[in-house]
Amino acid sequence: MRSPRSEAVEYDLLGWPPDGPTLRLDHERFSYAGKFVMTNTGKAVARTDNGRLVAAVAFNEDRTDADTLWLRYVTVDRDRRGEGIGPALCRLVRDRALERGYERLRIAVNNPFAYEALYRTGFAYTGETTGIAELILEYPMPDDPDTATWTDRERYQAGLEEYRDRDLSDAEERFLESRTGSDPPEIGCE
Repeated sequence: MRSPRSEAVEYDLLGWPPDGPTLRLDHERFSYAGKFVMTNTGKAVARTDNGRLVAAVAFNEDRTDADTLWLRYVTVDRDRRGEGIGPALCRLVRDRALERGYERLRIAVNNPFAYEALYRTGFAYTGETTGIAELILEYPMPDDPDTATWTDRERYQAGLEEYRDRDLSDAEERFLESRTGSDPPEIGCE
């Protein structure tokens, strides 16, 4: 019997907003499980070759900008985190959204692990946060005049710095320490 980590993963975009399908995710395996029962968001999933769902992303159009698609919730099975499945699934949505005519994609992230994963997908920190202290990332690279002079490293480090003053887990603190002064991860890097 193969271990779960050796199972092949297939990626599929199930539908676009506002008529997206509903997904019933196990709340013990997936964060944000309840958010995937909404029908007004598009959905994409990753499944193993035996059909087991291992990741999902929900997305919808920006309320005020029809050219922008927001990735709302990204979740990976607790047993499969760290394998690159989430970034690969986000790349699928990113590529299909661009093909569909969206000019930019945005996502708000609430932890440094998600921040790093989205950087691997080509998203970059905008310099903005939401009202609940999530960092806003954008694809392609934001062209905001306030942050246009940042180097790639400065932009990446500015986002990591946002997390440093927060109440973090030991794993998050170790992760941030390991990224001090580093360049952003390469796009597509697992």
